[in-house]
Amino acid sequence: MSGQHCVYIMSSKSGVLYIGSTSDLERRLFLHKRGLVEGFTKQYRVTRLVYVERFGSAAEMVARERQLKGWTRRKKLALIHAQNPEMADYARRTARGPSTRPEDGPRSG
Repeated sequence: MSGQHCVYIMSSKSGVLYIGSTSDLERRLFLHKRGLVEGFTKQYRVTRLVYVERFGSAAEMVARERQLKGWTRRKKLALIHAQNPEMADYARRTARGPSTRPEDGPRSG
C-alpha cells in the first residue's frame, strides 16, 4: 500500500470522526490503532477505518482532504454511509479497504 495516496476517515466507538491523508495507509493505521500518534486521534481513541479514497497524485489527495474537512458532519456521514452503511472497520476486514472512489460526495449538507 505504500506509495498510494489516500484520504481516509476514521471513527471512534462513540462516533468522533477524523479525516487524514497519507501515502502509506497500512503504516498510518498501525500508528493510529496503537495510540502512537499524539494528539486528536489518541485523545479521542479514533481507531476504526470507516472510509478510504485513493488518488494518483499527492495534489489530488491534499485537495480532497481539504474539501472533506470543510464539509458538515452530516455530509461526511452521508459519504461514509454510501460506501460503508454499517461503519464497519475496514482495517479489520482487509488492510486494503474498499477499492472504489466516488467521483463526488453527497450533494446534501
